[in-house]
Order: sequence, then C-alpha cells, then structure tokens
Amino acid sequence: HADTPEDMAHVMERVPGLLAQLVQAGVKPASITRRITDITDAITRRLLRLAEARLGPPPVPYLWAACGSQGRREQTGVSDQDNCLFLADAATDADREGYFADLARFVTDGLNTCGYVYCPGDMMATNPRWCQPVGVWKSYFEGWIRTPDPEAQMLSSVMFDLRPIGGHVPLFGDLQKTTLQAASENSIFVAHMISNSLKHTPPLNLLRGLATIRSGEHKHSLDMKLNGVVPVVDLARIHALRGRITAVNTRARLVEARESGQLSRSGAGDLLDAYDLIAQTRLQHQADLVKQGQPPDNYLQPSALSDFERSHLRDAFVVVKSMQSSVGHGLGMLG
Repeated sequence: HADTPEDMAHVMERVPGLLAQLVQAGVKPASITRRITDITDAITRRLLRLAEARLGPPPVPYLWAACGSQGRREQTGVSDQDNCLFLADAATDADREGYFADLARFVTDGLNTCGYVYCPGDMMATNPRWCQPVGVWKSYFEGWIRTPDPEAQMLSSVMFDLRPIGGHVPLFGDLQKTTLQAASENSIFVAHMISNSLKHTPPLNLLRGLATIRSGEHKHSLDMKLNGVVPVVDLARIHALRGRITAVNTRARLVEARESGQLSRSGAGDLLDAYDLIAQTRLQHQADLVKQGQPPDNYLQPSALSDFERSHLRDAFVVVKSMQSSVGHGLGMLG
C-alpha cells in the first residue's frame, strides 16, 4: 500500500530484525533468504506500479528481471541491486531512451532509497546496455557463447541467474531454455565458464587451515560471501549449465544435479551440507551484528567461533575445495 519509496524504506528498516528472529528460531538458511528476497520482489513490483502510475501505460510490453542474489532468491541482510529490462521487439530507441529510461531510473532510485545500493558494476536497468528488446538480448547470449572472452564469462555468470520479477513475463519466453542448450553444446564455452568459476576459492591455506584476509579494513576475517557461498554458487551454476537445469536457486540446482546424475548422490549430499553450514554461519554472523545494533556484513572473525564451529566450517570449505578440484580436473591449459 506504500505510495512512495520512503514509505517502503520504513518497512525495510524491519528486515534486519526479521533476519535475526528467523536465525534465532532455527529456520533453515534457504527459507530465510527466500523470505528476505520475497520482500525485495514485493518492493520492486510496487515500485513498477508507482512508476507506471507516474509515467502512464508503457508504450510496449516490458519485463523487469533480477539477476544476482535476488534472481537466485538468496538475499541476506546485505544486498546491492542487479536488474535489467526486456522490451518487446516493437520498442523503438525513443521508447528506450524516454519512457523506459525514466521507469528504470525511478525503480532503481527507489530500490536504493530502500537500502539496495546501486550495483557497483552498473548491472542495472538504467544502463542502456541492459534495457533492450528481446531480440537484442538473444544476440547478447549468442555472442557470449560464441566468443567466451573474460567479459562474456562474467556476464554469462550473472545472466544465467535471471528471474522475471514484474511486467510481461512471456517476454522471457524460452530464452533460458534455448540459451542453456546452446551453451551446454559449446564445449569451449563450458570450459571457459568452469575456469572462471574456480577463481573464487574457499579461505583455506596450504595446510587446509582457515586463511583470513591479510590486510585492510577486514584484516583477520573471512569473507563469507566471496570466499564462502560464492564458490558453491559458481559450482551449482556450472552443473546447471552442463545439465541444462533451468532452476536458478543454488540449492535447487544442486538437488536437480543430484537427481539427474550430474552429481553423485554422495558428492551432492556433501556439497549441500557444506553449503548449508557456510550459509548458516554467514547468517548467524549477520544476526549477531544486528543484535549488537550494527549493520550486517559478510566479514566474520574466526575468533568469534568456538573451536567446534571453526572445525566444522573448515571441513565445509574442504568439501567445496575438493568439489572445485573435481570440476576443474581435465581442463588442461584452461584450468
């Protein structure tokens, strides 16, 4: 019922408290992140309705899609925004540069007001590159798959996590299915994607002990996003690519990979358990900060954990590292 982004921001102020309550109640990490993402989805849809009320009806059908953690339904207490616009092919340059540029600005500004900061990589619908007709989007994916340079790998990693949020959902059509098929059939592209996915590694030293950040503002801490959940997110995306799995949620991808034989039952079970523990530790850290009156972040000091907790977290990272080695085996010069 909110009439302004500021009204929604007041609702968002209660989200960290909700996160802390859910963690305290022992709710599973996947359920917590899905509930938090549901709030983001609702805010985004409300902003789209407010934008249309201000700008008038759209000149052609459009689809607002989210990628990143919102696309995967894996948001926590710390999230920037990653979004894009798919337009009907009848859209003109005037439509893109006028109505849809204004709509994108209103929604992304509103999300920023609500605490979803602008994407530092400009992966937002306000970037003209990510506000295009469906035909242009299809050509993007075809080009990335055909020529898997470093930028193509990075963009593919983001765009394989797309999920429709608001607008005319049929515009998304069979894009995901056809893209997965084309990508999985291109062995060079798959090899490059695997190589790219192995760049984020669990925080382990040579003796497989926990390796903390060595310098800077977060010295002596573990980045529970970049070196914690992201390596598993990347692994799940690779298995989805290989198996043409349409799920975008990391846990759902791993379960489907197990059911389809992409992953062995034991390997999938170990990786799912490891992912759940890493995600739980990350959320518990954020909940602890909220209870202390501090903003949640992803930087965990191992000293805050008991010996038992540290040992299990290390074991979880070892599982992820082993699965990365397994996926990377045989890449040769690309590895």
